[in-house]
Amino acid sequence: MADEHKVFIPPKRVNTDYPVIDTDPHWRRAFRYARPEDWTYGAGMAAVGPAFMMVTERYAPSFSGKGAFGPVFRLSCAIGLIAGAGLVYQRSCLRFYGWSENEREVKLDMREMVDKVKKGEPLYGNTDLTPYMQGVAARNSRFSALMANVVPWANFVNHNQHGVDTAKYYQQAERELEAERLSKGGQ
Repeated sequence: MADEHKVFIPPKRVNTDYPVIDTDPHWRRAFRYARPEDWTYGAGMAAVGPAFMMVTERYAPSFSGKGAFGPVFRLSCAIGLIAGAGLVYQRSCLRFYGWSENEREVKLDMREMVDKVKKGEPLYGNTDLTPYMQGVAARNSRFSALMANVVPWANFVNHNQHGVDTAKYYQQAERELEAERLSKGGQ
């Protein structure tokens, strides 16, 4: 009888086909890790609106006067650029989440974080926020790229809650420092 009222609690980690790098990447990091093909897709997205405006103006001109097309065309360019940047951000974040192939990003992440460990820097940057406010910021922006088409939101805060075990960075740094020490000692 007690088995009837058991509640299923899902696991805290999302199962992915690729390693999770960061569940809440800072927006600068997401753009820095973006691949050339992300920028190509973003440029294509940015060009769709203005191209549509040019084609429709060519074949079906707006008879609202000479000054009407320019402001609307500039607005479509601005909206296209924002949409293109959003697409670049979203594609990059999907690799951070481990939902698309991310071998290149895993290597970049390991190198960046191990270098920070060796220098004694905080892994995810300095912050003036209290631990509570860091948690609030993390909860508000974690996995935000999934709904970027509805609510354009990103992580603009340095915090320490990224959904990954950071011990791997420290262990790799220890291995590299030990290898450097042995190579200097053997000479």
